[in-house]
Amino acid sequence: MARQLASVRIEHDSLGEVAVPADAYYGAQTVRAVENFPISGVALSHFPSLLRALAMVKQAAARTNAALGKLPPAKAQAIDQAAQEVVDGRWHDQFPIDVIQGGAGTSTNMNMNEVLANRALELMGRARGDYHALHPNDDVNLEQSTNDAYPTAVRLAVLLSCDALARALELLAAAFERKAEATARIVKLGRTQLQDAVPMTLGQELGAFATTIREDIQRLEVAAQLLHEVNLGGTAIGTGINADPEFGPLAIAELGRISGFPLVQSANLVEASWDMGAFVMFSGVLKRIAVKLSKIANDLRLLSSGPRGGLCEITLPAVQPGSSIMPGKINPVIPEVLNQVCFQVIGNDLVVTMAAEAGQLQLNAFEPIIAHNVLSSLSLLANAVRTFTDRCVIGIEPRPADCARHVAASVGAVTALVPLIGYERAAELAKEALATGRTIRELAREALGMSDAELDHVLNPARLATHAQG
Repeated sequence: MARQLASVRIEHDSLGEVAVPADAYYGAQTVRAVENFPISGVALSHFPSLLRALAMVKQAAARTNAALGKLPPAKAQAIDQAAQEVVDGRWHDQFPIDVIQGGAGTSTNMNMNEVLANRALELMGRARGDYHALHPNDDVNLEQSTNDAYPTAVRLAVLLSCDALARALELLAAAFERKAEATARIVKLGRTQLQDAVPMTLGQELGAFATTIREDIQRLEVAAQLLHEVNLGGTAIGTGINADPEFGPLAIAELGRISGFPLVQSANLVEASWDMGAFVMFSGVLKRIAVKLSKIANDLRLLSSGPRGGLCEITLPAVQPGSSIMPGKINPVIPEVLNQVCFQVIGNDLVVTMAAEAGQLQLNAFEPIIAHNVLSSLSLLANAVRTFTDRCVIGIEPRPADCARHVAASVGAVTALVPLIGYERAAELAKEALATGRTIRELAREALGMSDAELDHVLNPARLATHAQG
């Protein structure tokens, strides 16, 4: 039993005595981890989904151990209630360990074991630190190892966090679809390699953004399914040592009921103890989303450039003054912050890749950095996409006159003449138009003897834009 002093209680672990704050629910191993890992300044409490997920794992384990007769009902009930409190958002300030840590997540697992043990003791009318009555390892961690409880929790945490990003992307796609419908008749110039190409509509351009976002929502859902496979029951290296053979399947089924996800046990628990492939795939989808979102942000910055010296085909909402020295300047700060988030997510993916590759033999010791980066990417993207939608996309306004001016000044319409006069002759007309400043319409009338009615049909910007859609 822990010795109680004025402001601390003295606990013991295999290395000796540790002074723990008297009012803390955590214990000796948490204190050691706080001292050992002053790394990022980002505590476990920064990721509530991870705490909720690991508490769910402990809750499922307690219920299963009680059903198997391994854990007395009173202990199981107290652990269950303590875990539910963490799931409900209580005691998250009791998880001070840095998310980046050595030990393959052992410190995180023990932080949870200690908090639940001490809260359960309190619920049983016992003092914190009275581990003879209920023990963090022997009771809360019963039939588990960090090496199966923690990976299971990380997968579940990602699943719990995934919906926020999917909803944010859905709202963004819907916003672009509404803008596409509203600008479906505004003809503008399409561009390839930043050079004039052929006419299109602004609706086509904005609608394509919605399509690519919806594709990524589907890819996110598919990648998330890989995380439904967990290794709970494998304990230390996948052999299931110290666990009842029935524990894993029963605990996973209970965890599925608690979390609402269709979880299944890995087919090969030894392989599942070290394989990080599901995270590599999932992080790769986050990178894909980031790459596309950054491209969209780039396009909006280009299309709104100016407002008088650039493309200026759309106007973005003015959300803040843009310069400390240039009065009246407004910058595209919302697309810019989205760009920066996307750069970070792309970098996070590289870290996930390297961490997955760096595992040796029967365990990957670097899952904490994988958890940190994947959960960070999910949070960053969800926040940035919501901001991008609310403070930029829904306020986009078209500039029809500038769109029409660019179409009229372009030689891109000459492409429509290729079926009539061939590529070489059309190229000559384009070259002459650029050299003389005359329009393709004027040159086509002279060179081809086409009537105004024929030219109206062949070179009509709206018709060309519709053609481009096909």
